[in-house]
Amino acid sequence: MAQGTRKDQGDGDKTVATNRRARHLFEILDTWEAGLVLTGSEVKSLRAGTVTIGDGYVLDQGGELWLVNVHIDEYPQANRQNHEPLRRRKLLLNRHELTVILREIREKGRSVIPLSFYFKNGRCKVEIGTAIGKKLHDKRHDLKERDAQRQIERARAGRDDD
Repeated sequence: MAQGTRKDQGDGDKTVATNRRARHLFEILDTWEAGLVLTGSEVKSLRAGTVTIGDGYVLDQGGELWLVNVHIDEYPQANRQNHEPLRRRKLLLNRHELTVILREIREKGRSVIPLSFYFKNGRCKVEIGTAIGKKLHDKRHDLKERDAQRQIERARAGRDDD
């Protein structure tokens, strides 16, 4: 095969998993794209879409960021070389991005959570976001806005059909 002709290394992005609950529980302030240090069996499992990121978060350990509590299923064909499903995974960011995120965590007390996993140019990436937890009244306000928007769209659709 010629170089660059493999199907899985296309230019298109393939979203593997999204954390829909994160936008309900947190107000996302800023988003970042980070690479991951993964084993071969983890990459195979991610390509199969067997990842759960709902309870995941990012931890600061010694000036490095680690993705914690993200469950990537074991790859059945990996046998003995399989990975631990809940192991910590190191995030790869450039120095400037890392210092900005560490400052957000340490000085402002913000949370950093994974928002989505995807493949970009054949490499696995994770979108992380700095976030503040929403209060109950904020969640209710968002639900009211969403419901009002739906009613407006329904009214428009009903009027357009006439």
